[in-house]
Amino acid sequence: MKSKLLILVLLCTLSIGALAQSVVSGQVVDAETKQPLQGASVFAQNTTRGVITNSEGRYQLALERGGYELIVSFTGYQSQTVNVDANEAKTLDIELKKEDKSIGEVVVKSSSEVPDGWEKHGQLFLKYFIGATPAADSTSLENPEALKFFYYKRNDRIKVVATEPLRIANRALGYNLRYELDSFVFYNKTSLNSYRGACLFMPMEGDTAQQQLWAEARRNAYHGSRLHFLRAYYDSTLKGEGFTVDMLTSDNKTFGRLANPYDTSLFFFDTATSNAELWFPRKASISYIKAKPETAYLQQYKLPADVPIQISYVDLADAILIMPNGYFRDQRSWVNQGYWSWKNLADQLPFDYEPEE
Repeated sequence: MKSKLLILVLLCTLSIGALAQSVVSGQVVDAETKQPLQGASVFAQNTTRGVITNSEGRYQLALERGGYELIVSFTGYQSQTVNVDANEAKTLDIELKKEDKSIGEVVVKSSSEVPDGWEKHGQLFLKYFIGATPAADSTSLENPEALKFFYYKRNDRIKVVATEPLRIANRALGYNLRYELDSFVFYNKTSLNSYRGACLFMPMEGDTAQQQLWAEARRNAYHGSRLHFLRAYYDSTLKGEGFTVDMLTSDNKTFGRLANPYDTSLFFFDTATSNAELWFPRKASISYIKAKPETAYLQQYKLPADVPIQISYVDLADAILIMPNGYFRDQRSWVNQGYWSWKNLADQLPFDYEPEE
């Protein structure tokens, strides 16, 4: 009797889990010939969810409720990005166009490529792309030969592109990353930098003890992160999760605490779509009061050792749309400073990460 009851409970649990997911499926074909593309990559950007198309070019991807950027790519073709709201089953057929090689050849011939770019700028790229945190010390770029470095004297700018997806091993959090880098840009005079691309997280294999260590490291990386903050804002649980929000006052000199961060002039929840819109008209200061900054951060920025909380600053060029999983559009509108800007790729978690209690 107990075994039958256990089976029933398991079936119910599986059914509930299945209901929480939506399946996105379809076919990937050549835009001109309409022939299926076998082996095309289809993955949800910045998650652990990705598949390869079969002999008929078909794919099927199960996603939890939320928003995603679906990245579709195939060697010799232009990649395509599709925004997806995973609230019900969807069929998405994708047509990929072949790359125009002649354009690439012209760019190479007229470019300002640095011949020994990795030797000159490789460490700078790693510092601002992978990071300079303790987690970054355990993260390595496996194919640096894929990088091309360009220098533009007019604005003293370094640009980095990749000829193939970057393979990155994050042994701190237990992920192998496949990162399709669009570009990385660094301005020498100001140290301002930005990078764009699409990332697939693939969990590493390890024994029970190693998996427990990774689970603990992921929890620590999550608490106080931007992902944690956006989920807390979406759920209207900022205070309980340990976040406070201050905004630059009209004199542009001081920050004032927002008495109600859910004021409709800043935050609006759309019950029809289950998405939320967030807008900061001026720079915002985000504090996480449940943890101190890491010692390495304080040392690198020569800050006092007794700084009690983590503080980050956010500029929004435009309003962003937050989905239930913490993903938001448009990602280019968001600019970090402070503690979050120190946390680069080595400290990031996939959008489908859920902390184990």
